[in-house]
Amino acid sequence: MEVKDILEQVQSGGMTVDEAERHLSQQAARDRSGEYYDEMGFAKLDMHREVRTGFPEVVYCAGKPDAYLVSIYQKLYEKNGGVFGTRASETQYELVRGVLPQVQYDRVSGILKIEEDPQGKAAQRIGKIAVCTAGTADIPVAEEAAQTAEYFGSRVERVYDVGVSGIYRLLAHTGTIQEANCVVAVAGMEGALASVIGGLVSNPVIAVPTSVGYGASMHGLSALLTMINSCANGIAVVNIDNGYGAGYMATQINRLAQGQRA
Repeated sequence: MEVKDILEQVQSGGMTVDEAERHLSQQAARDRSGEYYDEMGFAKLDMHREVRTGFPEVVYCAGKPDAYLVSIYQKLYEKNGGVFGTRASETQYELVRGVLPQVQYDRVSGILKIEEDPQGKAAQRIGKIAVCTAGTADIPVAEEAAQTAEYFGSRVERVYDVGVSGIYRLLAHTGTIQEANCVVAVAGMEGALASVIGGLVSNPVIAVPTSVGYGASMHGLSALLTMINSCANGIAVVNIDNGYGAGYMATQINRLAQGQRA
């Protein structure tokens, strides 16, 4: 769509100013890069994604060949000034650190990132997301969610080890959870935490089943089915152990609650 067409649509009322801004931003990004993605042969890096969605491309590190992973991090850092990756191993961290010494690695969540001005970004985080876990064993998945949301600009409150076997622990934090624009409930075993939280809050709950549990938990399937079948309202469910997906969606909700758009 040409600039003239966009302006005429705004003038006629067929397009809002915000919609026109997004169209123009997309065109400007394409003009700068020449293409919507960088062709690397083994990967096509989506350099236009942040313009379209408000979130840059994120790297899923697990399973990537060493040389490919290092090259991807180098290219994204060169283009964006920051990189965020999930499910990284200690070995992958050492490889990337060999060429990008500023990279940071969190051994609990497996997040491997380079962040521009981390202190400045932390001071500018908006809104509030509460990330809760049923047990301590669920924290790695919860940290993937929490650190994803923080990287993308959300303020996060962590409420860990508040599962239903000691419900008073959760009730002691009811105020914090109810103040959040969105709650991420991370639980393995039978996955009941999401239902309990869903009955306590007015804002959306994102349920994350984890693969924590004994044999009949079936590597998280039991928790997944419990969460999908919850009778509490306002609960959405992501895949087993998908902390990243929960953190991403929670950030979208948080941005909308704070009046921000991509």
